[in-house]
Amino acid sequence: MAGPLTGITVVDVTTNISGPSLTMILADLGAEIIKIERPDTGDDSRGMGPFWEGEGVYFLHINRNKNSIVIDLKQENGSKIVYDLVEKADVFVENFRYKKAEKMGLGYEKLKEVNPSLVYCSLSAYGQDGPLRERSGYDAIAQADSGIIGINGAEGSEIARVPVSVLDQGSAMWGAIGIISALLHKEKTGEGQLVTTSLYETGVFWVGYHMLSWLATGQEPKKNGAGHTAFAPYGAFYASDAPVMIGISNNSLFRRLCNVLGKEEWVTDPRYETNPKRVENRENLRVAIENILQSKPADEWVGLLAAAGVPSSKVKKISEVVEDEQAEAINMWKKVPHSSIKDFKLPRLPFELSNSSAEVKQAPPKLGENTKDILEKLGYDEAKIENLLKDKTIQNTEEKAESR
Repeated sequence: MAGPLTGITVVDVTTNISGPSLTMILADLGAEIIKIERPDTGDDSRGMGPFWEGEGVYFLHINRNKNSIVIDLKQENGSKIVYDLVEKADVFVENFRYKKAEKMGLGYEKLKEVNPSLVYCSLSAYGQDGPLRERSGYDAIAQADSGIIGINGAEGSEIARVPVSVLDQGSAMWGAIGIISALLHKEKTGEGQLVTTSLYETGVFWVGYHMLSWLATGQEPKKNGAGHTAFAPYGAFYASDAPVMIGISNNSLFRRLCNVLGKEEWVTDPRYETNPKRVENRENLRVAIENILQSKPADEWVGLLAAAGVPSSKVKKISEVVEDEQAEAINMWKKVPHSSIKDFKLPRLPFELSNSSAEVKQAPPKLGENTKDILEKLGYDEAKIENLLKDKTIQNTEEKAESR
């Protein structure tokens, strides 16, 4: 089954996490991704450990379904190859620092001359304007700047970032939505355009209701750990062997929780009879709930709570999620052949389409694996390719997965 972006060609000069995550989304949806990498080292994420049979797990996660070509963009011949690729492409994606693309001859205005209908996406740290636009930034830096770290964790706890690349991959999502929107506009009008997004914009959007809370009350939002400002009981409560996450947002759910815990009298207790009262007395309620939960293991409590319709889950370790029967039931893992990793599998995109599905078709490429093939498709003859190899404008590796 062909993906919805089948027939779309994307020239990808991104590196690290954000840009490659964006082009991974497009790749899974069927687009052909021509991933341009620097000589010798390639994408920075290739060197990010831990390593699995010599491959960096960061790279493995977000570079499936792509073709790798190694080009030295500092050489004039290298730029010429990129222009040849862009001339026949639909989309160009970069995540350089502010104005670096322009200095390299790869800015929007230049590439629009090469291909007037090009959809060009620039994914940056802070956006195209403002006093911070020239700063480089990584996920954790943008988490700090957008207020996420400031509200993360519990009061009095050590400062901690959200330990997943929430802004790298969040900005990738917005970039992908922007590109797909621009492609739809192009289909209707024939016009290409510039798409921009950034880690900082994503972070500010994510904390939106916390900002509105401050505007409404004049009070800085408090850190809540696993809890919630607006509801109680809401958070992680320790059973005999592990924490259980419980979420109560209304009186009906609280009544069900009380029935499971054998504390029906709490429903009419003046301290707990309304959500505002429960929020006011959340600590007393937390201690009382944990005293009861200590009598059984987490899985048993979750079974009882789920049967009663109470939102709950064991706080799972990553190792448990990998083997989780729910993830298995919804086919979150997709196996793909890899030249050096046995039983290699990757998580699919977290949505499905009934008639034009996203797919994980092939493992991430070796560095420069597709250089020769891509140039041949551009019309470069054997002699020209050999000359480019000799002057080190390009690199090519014949090491390919045996199964491909």
